[in-house]
Amino acid sequence: MKNYSYIGISFIVLVFGIWAVNEFSNRASANELAYLTVQDDEGNEVKRKVPEFSFTNHKGETITHEDYQDKVYVVEFFFATCPTICPIMNENLVEVQNEFYGNMNFGIASFTINPEHDTPEVLNKYREKYGIQHPHWHLLTGDRNQIYELARNGFNAYAAEDKNAPGGFEHSGFFALVDKKGYLRSRHDEHGNPILYYQGAVPLKGDSNPGDEEQISILIEDIKKLL
Repeated sequence: MKNYSYIGISFIVLVFGIWAVNEFSNRASANELAYLTVQDDEGNEVKRKVPEFSFTNHKGETITHEDYQDKVYVVEFFFATCPTICPIMNENLVEVQNEFYGNMNFGIASFTINPEHDTPEVLNKYREKYGIQHPHWHLLTGDRNQIYELARNGFNAYAAEDKNAPGGFEHSGFFALVDKKGYLRSRHDEHGNPILYYQGAVPLKGDSNPGDEEQISILIEDIKKLL
């Protein structure tokens, strides 16, 4: 009788152990990506959420933050005549697009920082040139001040007109990752700190400068986690 009791207890412990491991794994997986934070008016750290926006895409359609609701998406700031990092960034994003081409819960938002030049017609030609085909990849233009405000306060991204810079503008070459609820997310570095943004200007394929880290592969991995 005692043997049966031991077997029963062992079975219960085994089942509980399997459940606990699965539960822990699920929680760890869900929390593996960090939330980016910002200070509110009272000085408290709160999760950074993409603010409301409304711009015009390459088809002449009005696209707002609501069009990305319940989608995991990547954000970049670029301009069509950029002679330096933008071509690399968008070639990398095409690779990301191709990875998630059939997934309607994924998207990309590309905001131009030169809206006076980058009209919907210009952006549509740019789309054709780079093979941008995902239905939820929108190249967005509109009021310059609103775009720059979104870059600075929405994403903490650098963007500025600079006549001395190649192409007349300067901006960061980073991608932001947004989850389905509109919060900015990133993975942790080796020290446990959020990497904040993903390096977009280092080629996924081909040669790069010594010391530059290709991060498109980990961006793809993290998109899959959030999906």
